[in-house]
Amino acid sequence: MARYNGWQNQSIFDAADTLDDDARDLDRGAFFKSIRGTLSHLLWGDQIWMHRFSGSPAPVASSIEASTDTGGDWGELKRQRTTMDEAISAWAHSLDPAWLNDDLSWFSGAAKREVTRPAGFLVMHFFNHQTHHRGQVHAMLTSAGAKPDDTDLFYMNM
Repeated sequence: MARYNGWQNQSIFDAADTLDDDARDLDRGAFFKSIRGTLSHLLWGDQIWMHRFSGSPAPVASSIEASTDTGGDWGELKRQRTTMDEAISAWAHSLDPAWLNDDLSWFSGAAKREVTRPAGFLVMHFFNHQTHHRGQVHAMLTSAGAKPDDTDLFYMNM
């Protein structure tokens, strides 16, 4: 899933590169409004989960509401996305499978309380969250005339 994540993010960003800043920032009615806002939130979500999973730095934005400004301008957002995808891949490759059976506890800003869940379940949520928001961006890009790559797993180079 880490490889799939990186592959699909590259596709989404390549397609978004065919649009100008105004098109990427246009409010398209999505939960995080725009293509850039949704991709910024996705980076933020990855940063916060990787912080919980591996102790990497926490995101600068302190809330879901502020997450749409993660990454700065388009060039910086792309750079941070690539760096995060590399970190996710390295983490996944070095993961001790036994860790997936442990519980992970954190304070959830969204739930406003301490939460504990099995690590394996949270890793599934992590990748599902990415897929969910990339699907939203894929639809926004398509409606804007951009063409992301196919998303089916079997198209990924093995």
